[in-house]
Amino acid sequence: MHGQTGQSRTRLHRPLALANWLFVVAVLVLLMVAVGGITRLTESGLSITQWKPITGALPPLSDGAWQAEFDLYRQTGEYINVTGPAGMDLAAFKFIYFWEWFHRLLGRVIGLAFALPLAWFWIRGAIPQGYKARLVALLALGGLQGVFGWFMVRSGLAGTMTDVSHFWLSIHLLTALFTLGGLIWTALDLRRHATVGARARWTRTASWVGLVLFVQLLLGAWVAGLNAGLASDTWPLMQGRLVPEVALDRGLWWAVTHDPFAIHFLHRWWALAALVALSVLARRVRRLERRASVAIHSAVGTQILLGIATVLTGVELWIAVAHQVVGALVVAAFAWAAHVLGQPQIKDADGLR
Repeated sequence: MHGQTGQSRTRLHRPLALANWLFVVAVLVLLMVAVGGITRLTESGLSITQWKPITGALPPLSDGAWQAEFDLYRQTGEYINVTGPAGMDLAAFKFIYFWEWFHRLLGRVIGLAFALPLAWFWIRGAIPQGYKARLVALLALGGLQGVFGWFMVRSGLAGTMTDVSHFWLSIHLLTALFTLGGLIWTALDLRRHATVGARARWTRTASWVGLVLFVQLLLGAWVAGLNAGLASDTWPLMQGRLVPEVALDRGLWWAVTHDPFAIHFLHRWWALAALVALSVLARRVRRLERRASVAIHSAVGTQILLGIATVLTGVELWIAVAHQVVGALVVAAFAWAAHVLGQPQIKDADGLR
C-alpha cells in the first residue's frame, strides 16, 4: 500500500513539475517581449550587424573590439541617414548595443532554460504520454524565433534601409506571443493531467476570438515596425479628423499594409472588436473559472488605457513598453480562458462553447 501511494505521488508530482517549469519559461518569454519593446523603441535593433549564435554571447571586451563594432554599424543605412547626422558617438552606440545584445542574450537564456530541463525530464521518463511532440514543437518555435529575429535585423541592413521590415517584425513578435500562449496552454494541460488526466480541447469560441485578437496583434506589430504610433498624438480624432488622410495612389491593399496613418487608424478602432470578442470569452468562462474572466477584463482594460496613453504622450518609452507587455498578458489571459472553456468535463447549457 505504501509503495502504491508513493507511485501515485510520483505520477502527480511529475506533471506538476513540468507545468511549473513551463510557467517559468513563459515568464522569461514575457520578459523577452518587454526587452524587445525597449530594443525597438530605442532604435537599438540594428546596432549588431552580425549573427554569431555562440561567440555573440559575449559583448566587446576591449576598446578595439568596441570600435570595430561601431565601424560596422557606421556602414548601415540607419547610421548614414539617421543616427550619424544626429551626432551619434561611441558612447551613444554602446547604449543601443547593450539593449540589442541583452535581447539576444535573453533569447539564449530562454533556449537553455527550455532545452536543458526538457532533456532532463525526458531522460528520467517524467514526460507523460502524448506530450513529447508538443514540447519539442515549443522548443522548435523558440529556435525559429531566433531565426526570424535575424531575418528581421537583416532586412534593416539591406542597402539604404533605415529600419527593419515591419513584416519581419510582426512575424518575430507574433511567434513569441504564439509561443507564450502554447507554453501556458501546455502547462495548464499538464496540471489537469496530474489531477484528472484529461486535456482541454480547442473550441469554436476560442477560434473566432483568437482570430479577432490575432488581427489586432498583427496591426499592433505593424504600427511598431512603421513607427505609426507617431502618426497622431490626439484621441479619439487623428489630426482633427475621425478618418485620417490615407495614401491610396498605390491601392487600398498597399495602404492598409504600408501606410502608417491607415494602420494606426485600423489598430486604434479594431481594438473595439477585440474588446467585444474577449468580453464574450470572459463572460462564457466567468462561471467556470472567475479568475480567468477577471484576468481578461483586467488585461484588456489596462491595454486600452495604455494604448491611449501611448498616443497622447507621443509614444513615451515606458508607456509604450508597458503597452506591449500588457498585450502579451492579454494573450496569456486568452490562452487561460480558452483552456478553461475547452475542459472536456464541462458542458454548457447550449452546447456551443
